Amino acid sequence: MKKVLTNILNGVGIFFALFLCAFPLIFKVMQDGLKITVDGSIIVNVLFIFACLAGVLTARDDRHLSLASLSDKAPETLRGIILRIRAAAVPAILTAFFFAAFSETFLAFLPTDTAFGIPKRFIFAALPVMYLCMLFLFVKRDTHRVSSAVGIAIGLLIATGPISGVLYSIFGLENLNWMYAITDKYLAFSTVAFIPLVLLMIVLAIMGVPLYVVIGGIAYLAFSQGGGYVEQPSHEAYTILTDKTIVTIPLFTIAGYVLAKGSAGERFVRFFKALLGSVRGGTVIATVLVATIFTTFTGVSGVTILALGGILSSVLVGTGYKKEHAESLITSSGAIGLLFPPSLAIIMYGTTNYFSVNVFDLFLGALIPGAILAIAMIAMGIIRDKETNRPKFSIKGVWDGLSHSWLELLMPVLVLAGYFAGFFSLVEVASFAAIYSIVLETFVRKDLTIKGLLKAVLESIPVSGGVLIILSAARGLSFFMIDANIPNMIADATLAIVHSKILFLLILNVLLLVVGCLMDIYSAILIVSPLIIPVAESFGINPVHIGVIFLMNLQLGFLTPPVGMDLFISSYTFNRPIGFVVKNILPFLAIQFLVLMLVTYVPWFTTALLAH
Repeated sequence: MKKVLTNILNGVGIFFALFLCAFPLIFKVMQDGLKITVDGSIIVNVLFIFACLAGVLTARDDRHLSLASLSDKAPETLRGIILRIRAAAVPAILTAFFFAAFSETFLAFLPTDTAFGIPKRFIFAALPVMYLCMLFLFVKRDTHRVSSAVGIAIGLLIATGPISGVLYSIFGLENLNWMYAITDKYLAFSTVAFIPLVLLMIVLAIMGVPLYVVIGGIAYLAFSQGGGYVEQPSHEAYTILTDKTIVTIPLFTIAGYVLAKGSAGERFVRFFKALLGSVRGGTVIATVLVATIFTTFTGVSGVTILALGGILSSVLVGTGYKKEHAESLITSSGAIGLLFPPSLAIIMYGTTNYFSVNVFDLFLGALIPGAILAIAMIAMGIIRDKETNRPKFSIKGVWDGLSHSWLELLMPVLVLAGYFAGFFSLVEVASFAAIYSIVLETFVRKDLTIKGLLKAVLESIPVSGGVLIILSAARGLSFFMIDANIPNMIADATLAIVHSKILFLLILNVLLLVVGCLMDIYSAILIVSPLIIPVAESFGINPVHIGVIFLMNLQLGFLTPPVGMDLFISSYTFNRPIGFVVKNILPFLAIQFLVLMLVTYVPWFTTALLAH
């Protein structure tokens, strides 16, 4: 029976993944080619269901990101205590998540709200079902049953507000005074003990509690002490997981996994080894340039790591580079493309602050800093390239490598051309990349059988699932920060305390690094940048200069421990513990920080190309 359920779950997951791969292109053909009107909400709501299903599959495989390696090295006695605390904490928070999401099912949508004919309540119900399945899987796997039972009891207590909402919505029960009293006491306690409780959540992260549980738990506490509407994080999870841009994450992940499972990696190695293998650091140069270009047009550095990480790693390792060094180089190069045109981040920053800065000027201002960052990564990579036994350059070898890999090399060319020409949207580009890789590796190269293809797709799901669930948890916390007016408070405090331009720039860098860790770059642009610019202008700082500093900090924030998103994505992509990724990324992080400081205090790098 267990095997049957597992196969059903796998099959449903693969079906939704392949549907997501194909539908954007089918939608384009129907809309543009056949002039048939199609409900565009299909893909985002299917994405939401897929994300919830992926969350369950990730929990089943125990692949949700955590800092478990830190607690696993503790002494045996202490480790036993940690495991018991973890066994209580995770069920407590997941129980609260379940009831909050269940309650929001009735609050967020009316019975008449539909998507492609299906009530949105039914679609949203996938979220509480996901939390319930995660809870069941965790308790079933964990051996500390008493601790788990205590955790569930705690979860029920802190979720009495949502529970009373569910009882009212389903059964019309109103006079639940004893539950209201418990809710009031919990909300009062969460207000008084908010800071200690947040610190406790951070300790739980160190103990190995999954990071989505910790981030979501902090958001739950924040809304508890902020008025008690703990259902809001669930609604924000739905909002972010029905954003069209987010669908690129599973699609590029599938493309990367399919190419990696086929012979694409070997073919790339063969070509790049022949073309650049005779030069010290030749493949390093290729890796940084490819990663930079890819991020430039996708606008998402994590997608670059997911889609190209395995291939680029194979190229580097195939030319004598150490595997751990290859992975850290790829991870650290992922976000550099955000500084080059036609970067979506630059466009969004310019349009958000169009009264202060021109997009074209911002493109020019970011060119030199972006080039310095890329050169710094290349130089660091070349220094680490100790291989001395290099093959001699051969035209015949290059042609032979090209003839065996031209279809793989054609893929990024077609993707770039289709995107830059405006023929494909970003979602359609991701769909094209996924379908192209599937057709290439399964039907043209025939490296994968149908069974092998389905296995590759299945293996990609926990990777994208873990990333999507963390994004959904972080969205709730970001919403609270906006709602609580925290960015404005920070800006006001800065103006009241800081009077030195040099000190302001230093504090700004530290602040933006923290923001880059906690928020996605596009939310940060919309929320934080309008607050920064007036303060910076009061110190006489050029708007282009402050814009480049902002974007450089945000791209660096993706790599900043302990919660930089690219660290998590790299952990998934290369199947490495977070601690291992952080340790290997530190030299690259230090170099990028030095470049940031150079650009911060030498405005010439951002203003040299501007028309005077």
